[in-house]
Amino acid sequence: MRYRFESEVRRWEARVRDDWYFVELPLEASAEIHEWADARPRAGFGAVKVVARLGGTSWSTSIFPGSGGTYSLVVGRRIRETEGIEPGEMVVAEVEIVD
Repeated sequence: MRYRFESEVRRWEARVRDDWYFVELPLEASAEIHEWADARPRAGFGAVKVVARLGGTSWSTSIFPGSGGTYSLVVGRRIRETEGIEPGEMVVAEVEIVD
């Protein structure tokens, strides 16, 4: 399962002392992933392993379910700096589920 989407890079407000940034997957894609994940043993925090791509950078990571029904992809400092991404910017990202 592979999803390509556009999303705004947002700061995680719950972590005021840290700089955590993420993009949200679309609701429709998140619903499909929830259905897929519910049929498998649960990982920590409901995480789903993925290979993520943003610009020319790809990395292995996990996406996490949020309270609004969407999954979030954390975009770490290394990725933001490599790709020249600023908070509030719209980006095109891709995630591929790793089974």
